[in-house]
Amino acid sequence: MHAHNHDSGAHAHGHSHAHGHGHAHAHAHHKGNNNRLLLALLLTLSFAAVEALAGWWSGSLALLSDAAHMFTDTSALGLAAGAAWLARRPPSTRHSYGLARAEVLAALFNSLLMLILLGYIVHEAIDRFSSPHAIAGGTVIGVATIGLGVNLLVAWILSRGEHSLNSRAAMLHVLGDALGSVAAISAGIVIVTTGWTPIDPLLSLLVVALILVSALRLLREVVHVLMEGVPMQIRLESVGHDLAALAGVQRVHDLHVWTLSSGSIALSAHLDLRDLANWPSILAAARDMLAKQHGIEHVTLQPEVLNAAPLVRREWTPHPAAAGHTAPRSQAVPHD
Repeated sequence: MHAHNHDSGAHAHGHSHAHGHGHAHAHAHHKGNNNRLLLALLLTLSFAAVEALAGWWSGSLALLSDAAHMFTDTSALGLAAGAAWLARRPPSTRHSYGLARAEVLAALFNSLLMLILLGYIVHEAIDRFSSPHAIAGGTVIGVATIGLGVNLLVAWILSRGEHSLNSRAAMLHVLGDALGSVAAISAGIVIVTTGWTPIDPLLSLLVVALILVSALRLLREVVHVLMEGVPMQIRLESVGHDLAALAGVQRVHDLHVWTLSSGSIALSAHLDLRDLANWPSILAAARDMLAKQHGIEHVTLQPEVLNAAPLVRREWTPHPAAAGHTAPRSQAVPHD
């Protein structure tokens, strides 16, 4: 807890953040996750070139699109690994929170890269419907089967690490590859048994539709984090009411909850008190409640001593800018 004095009155600032063993453990966890990303990158890159050559030789769009997926995976995994390394760097005078947001930016880039790739595959598939190509189905089946095995191995490696936005974006690329391999195998079987080549671009479009849903969902989450929205799993009303219900707290206002980086949530709020002498116990109770009930450990609370008549307990109010949208005292209303 740090003490501050202002002309408007006496205030105190309570700040909670995990250090020590937890901080070292997080660094070790990030390092292990980065090693998994690098291993996944090497496996993906080693097979992408083989699959691209096989796709070109066999004339299969499904195989070529799967190879394209794997090449974009290489850049996606490389970017994810680089971002994970940057996220481990300690805070500085220029970046007081460190560079943890690098992982969120990497997830944004990888999501956009996936959308561009999907657009390219759709364009090529439409062109194949009007201009069919001869396809060596046997080669497609053999190469795509090996590719599927590589993709599943890479997905297993990534699933063992931290499920951050960054790793989820990388996983999206890998799972897209796995679906592409399944589509290529299916197309190869149909072509070998029936000779019907339109199945190749048709299955490619099906894979695009399946991946597009996940890509857009991830992109929405990334943009929400960058816009400092309230984390999806947090209910701002519940947080406000739980803080206002603490003994000694009369009112909660200027409440903000946002994501610093994947797995790290921050909160700031002003608490109106009747007696500043109770602040140390109130701060400790607030930190404990926020960590246990809401998973929020990076907490900044500002106590303000009330000089007016007592306010109704268990209340938290919006910012004055939202005064035109007031609600009953029992209802929580966040501000912009």
